[in-house]
Amino acid sequence: MWKVGLTGGIGAGKSTVAQVFSVLGVPVFHADEEAKDLMDSDPVLRSAITERFGEKVYADNILDRRALAAIVFKDVRALADLNAMVHPAVRRAFNRWTEEQTGPYVVMEAAILVEHDGYKAFDRVITVTCPEAMRVARVMQRDGVTQADVRARMANQATEEERLRIAHFVVANDDTQLVIPQVLAIHEELLKSAGA
Repeated sequence: MWKVGLTGGIGAGKSTVAQVFSVLGVPVFHADEEAKDLMDSDPVLRSAITERFGEKVYADNILDRRALAAIVFKDVRALADLNAMVHPAVRRAFNRWTEEQTGPYVVMEAAILVEHDGYKAFDRVITVTCPEAMRVARVMQRDGVTQADVRARMANQATEEERLRIAHFVVANDDTQLVIPQVLAIHEELLKSAGA
């Protein structure tokens, strides 16, 4: 079974593309959602996060994501430490999940694949692209945050050029092309290549 990585910058529309794959019957693993769940439920991960960032990040026994984001998106070292804790746990969860799936391929939707060479674990990578201004506007509306907040998050992600460099397939989600036909074409190609 092939493993396909689906990535893109914040606000690019990864979730929209992932949803199309799901409708097509392709198993989709949402790495960012899994990371959130693990940070709440995995005792080893919780302990490591608390030790590094303090008890205050678990208000009422639930991770205070805003408090943690306020720390890590302003401190490169803190973000690297958090990623070093969370990414291995997510990879283990993905591998266990993959073993339970059937079909020629599965998709992992993940914001971070270029960073830390995570893309090397996949047979193919799909990058969702979108102009930066459009991405900023989407995230501001979606998350109710400022432009400065969005740009701070973007500064900690790979560049569009870096994401395109590792892509086997590209989906343009910039309102100039329909997303569904692009995903259907990639799906057909993956079915052929993965031996379905």
